[in-house]
Amino acid sequence: MEETHITWHDHAITREQRERLNGHRGCVVWFTGLSGCGKSTVANVVDRKLHERGVHTFVLDGDNVRHGLNASPQMLAPLGEAYAQRFGLGFSADDRKENIRRVGAVTELFAAAGLVTLVAFVSPYREDRASVRERVEALREGDFVEVFVDAPLEVCESRDPKGLYKKARAGEIQGMTGIDAPYEFPESPEVHLQSGKQTPDVLADQVIDYLVSAGIVSR
Repeated sequence: MEETHITWHDHAITREQRERLNGHRGCVVWFTGLSGCGKSTVANVVDRKLHERGVHTFVLDGDNVRHGLNASPQMLAPLGEAYAQRFGLGFSADDRKENIRRVGAVTELFAAAGLVTLVAFVSPYREDRASVRERVEALREGDFVEVFVDAPLEVCESRDPKGLYKKARAGEIQGMTGIDAPYEFPESPEVHLQSGKQTPDVLADQVIDYLVSAGIVSR
């Protein structure tokens, strides 16, 4: 195996200096839940509301990230079959794990830059979410905020914005979370949203209320 020498280089500007300039802490707000539960919708409403308050934010959406950083083997095919198979990610358990690992590394960097980083991924496995929490909170506890966007499966199926549940029920796709692949519900999320009962605007306010109470953003 080729030996590698990797050294961490400290930045000239500290995280604390960036946060003082921004006027708020950097953190990761991780929205998790079944497909169709409203993760992306609520995350974007939170993004808009925080932007209007002068908070520096960015949304990392699961589908958007899979267009680039975590592209599928099919999307990487023009770079060669071997390359595509090695680096492309599908939806197997191992690929989902690597998907979340890569995103976790990116969110750690965004938070260190002083951004309130809003992450909307199904992220079905507790172990993977816990791994990201551990990484993000290695330097400061409380910087990872898990938001469980809770909607019953029947509600998510009735919405089915991408038609995935219909295809899964018809046997056209396999590994659909909630149908033939598991979703492990958060056991103690910082925020638990009942998205089947309330509007995205109300849900977004609940997230922001938590960020205020935790001292991440000011009133």
